Amino acid sequence: MHEPYLTITPLGGLGEIGLNCQLWETPGGVVMVDCGLMFPDDAHLGVDVVIPHFGAVSAIKDKLLGIVLTHGHEDHIGALPWLVPELKGTRIYGSPFTLALVEHKLREREILDWVELCPVSAKTVLPLGDLTFHFFPVCHSIPEGFGLGVETPVGRVVHSGDFKIDPHPLSGSGTDLRLFRDFAGPEGARLLLSDSTNAMREGRSLTEREVKDSLDNIFATAQGRIVITLFSSHIQRIQEVFDLARAHGRTVVISGKSLANNIEMARDLGIAKLPPAFFNAHNGVPDLPDNQIVLVVTGAQGEPLSALSRMVLGGHRQLDIRKGDTVVMSSRMIPGNAKAISKLINEMYRMGAEVLYESVHAIHASGHAQRDELREMFAAVRPQLFIPIHGEYQHLVKHGRLAAECGVPQDNVVLLEDGQPITLRPNDFQLENRVPVECTLVDGKG
Repeated sequence: MHEPYLTITPLGGLGEIGLNCQLWETPGGVVMVDCGLMFPDDAHLGVDVVIPHFGAVSAIKDKLLGIVLTHGHEDHIGALPWLVPELKGTRIYGSPFTLALVEHKLREREILDWVELCPVSAKTVLPLGDLTFHFFPVCHSIPEGFGLGVETPVGRVVHSGDFKIDPHPLSGSGTDLRLFRDFAGPEGARLLLSDSTNAMREGRSLTEREVKDSLDNIFATAQGRIVITLFSSHIQRIQEVFDLARAHGRTVVISGKSLANNIEMARDLGIAKLPPAFFNAHNGVPDLPDNQIVLVVTGAQGEPLSALSRMVLGGHRQLDIRKGDTVVMSSRMIPGNAKAISKLINEMYRMGAEVLYESVHAIHASGHAQRDELREMFAAVRPQLFIPIHGEYQHLVKHGRLAAECGVPQDNVVLLEDGQPITLRPNDFQLENRVPVECTLVDGKG
């Protein structure tokens, strides 16, 4: 009889924002948790996306029992189109909205029939080999995200997913800490892996209600058109804009392929309700006074081919930025994009628009927990061992220190980096030899 074990190998997401991907191995096989990409920084000339090193994946493909997805952001599902050809026949598990996004990606590449998409819900109990997965709804900036509670041969493990704690969410169940607490049991969990993105920010993240109040104020005072740019997966925020447009008698015009696709998926799944007056700029723009229009467009990160960039630089066939517009940049600046965004903002001011962005107005709430919320997660899970995940190294260090403040013994706070496996046995743990994880750089769809 072999001694039971669980080896977790992070292939990405520990030491950078993005690329989230882990392999969980036990005597019964291997499960992949998330499979994300990362967007390139200025040094990656000609590179479109960065994906994890798949050598480690090829090595275990005969033992792979499935891929479990926490939610549908690119940094958690974006590498699947490159991975699926390696792993034909694999089952991919996620919420209906997450799988709708995956399905769209795989259908575009004509590889959808190479895998099986298996929807899960908060009630699903999913055995994969000798791991049993439970799905806990969490509040994040995309619908239907999950944290994971996993029964393993070496004890109960909790993976927070990307989460924040919003006591009164505008939609969905919010993050139900009671489920985490009940799963961890009276002894607490053996291991917690938790989201570190905002581990350096004190207090609590802004709630979606506060954002909606700020946007309401903008709708009430803007004289001309309102142009809102945001992440196309932030369905909750898009719904807020739809609701405010209805309340203030404005017609919604959207522009951006990903935006149109995601709104359609969310509508089909019953997650979003379209406003009565709704147009896609691709099919023509209604002839209305400026004070009756709100434009929702892609391009919050200054991407060169996005709707907003083309509106500013003159490459958009139907739309432009004009004097009197109020432009609302309702998303967080991803590090590395600051230059491109700043250039766009300057250009919009030059064209006579007023530009509102996160650092000046409460028009964006992060989907990630800040320090007070992270403390609540520690209190609910009471882990014996802690591994901070999803963050740059400085975020992991700060989150590790917070864990020690919250009662995790210092020797049980483990700062892993990509490619550094850790093995848990019933009574101890150890670090294993590193595996290669240099990123793969992708140009176009190649």
